[in-house]
Amino acid sequence: MNDLFTAPSVDTAPSISSSAMIVDFNASVYTARKKDRKASEEVTSMNNAARGVANVSKNLLGDCAELQAIQKFVGNLRNLHYSMTMPWSDNGSRLITTAAYFKYNETMTEMINEGWRLVEAFGEVYEWKIMDAQAKLGAMFHRDEYLTKDEVMRKFAFRLNYIPLPEAGDFRIDIGNEAMTQIKSKYADHYAHAIKSAMDDVWHRLHDNLTTLARQLDVNEEGKGNRLYDSVFDQALNLTEMLGTCNVTQDSQMEAMRRRLEDVLHGTNLEQIKNSPTFREETRTKLTAAIAALPSLDM
Repeated sequence: MNDLFTAPSVDTAPSISSSAMIVDFNASVYTARKKDRKASEEVTSMNNAARGVANVSKNLLGDCAELQAIQKFVGNLRNLHYSMTMPWSDNGSRLITTAAYFKYNETMTEMINEGWRLVEAFGEVYEWKIMDAQAKLGAMFHRDEYLTKDEVMRKFAFRLNYIPLPEAGDFRIDIGNEAMTQIKSKYADHYAHAIKSAMDDVWHRLHDNLTTLARQLDVNEEGKGNRLYDSVFDQALNLTEMLGTCNVTQDSQMEAMRRRLEDVLHGTNLEQIKNSPTFREETRTKLTAAIAALPSLDM
């Protein structure tokens, strides 16, 4: 593998700040779960256990399909958000380039609208689900534990915010020159580290995906090709595109890898690979060589 990716110098920060931005995505969902104190005490007593070592949590709505659909949807939406962005800070903020913004914003907006549609569908059956839960929970049912429909609907939220990426030398606080120099130096280090982490994340994702795809392209001991998955192949295509749209430092190595993978994967589909053992092996060989050319990131 090649040398470790080098973080951009502080001098490149202004250009990076003009080609990328910070994105925050948050989603909140009503869980419909509540601790049952009486049941918890009964379980503890029945097992001669110390008080407080067991907690019984009940699902207030039982197996509510409408709520489960929202919870599953939000999990997938978070994964989509992560897949289209790069890490930036410990508080969950992510980095996205201006080149990737339009596709990301369009995709996330459509998905959020779908999320609200699922929430509305849940709201329409919420009160009926309370009555249904009474039969399922038996003695564990307590009507005063249920929120009103309006209160429950306020538990759901989808928030998508974009924040300009600050430049390394952009400070507007009135402090002494020496303190200002120290703060700028610390932030410059943080800035360079954050950019490096974001770029390394793309490399890591690419390495994992290509390794999996190359393994699937291999043949087993019986001479039959391993099973190929559309999701892995599609992710390889998405990551190849990401090498271009998320290359905030204009790294020549990343651009070279993008072109290399585009030559291998562009115009290719799984049916072609499955129907031609020769083409399958050629593709696997090229991907294996591409993996060997990836930068060394303690992988």
